[in-house]
Amino acid sequence: MPDDDVIHRITEARPPLSEDIDGRTRRYLWSMGIRTGCFIAAIVTHGWLRWALIVGAVVLPYLAVVFANAGRESEEPGPGPVSPDLRSLREGNNRTQ
Repeated sequence: MPDDDVIHRITEARPPLSEDIDGRTRRYLWSMGIRTGCFIAAIVTHGWLRWALIVGAVVLPYLAVVFANAGRESEEPGPGPVSPDLRSLREGNNRTQ
């Protein structure tokens, strides 16, 4: 086996994409449930609490989307820029097909 090959242990593997999507969906739905509760509570309360609940109901959708979209970022940097081998490019242009 060449030294260049990287062997991944299962403990280093990321969770499946389906689990990641399910988790983000649950977080989003919880946030929207809290937002609905804020609207309902704002109807039955008075004073500064009503306004705090309305602000929460307005701000929560933005936060829910930001947190739902945060996930599966690449932990390793991507490949660097590719520098073509000009000699092989020139040789390829001289070939006839």
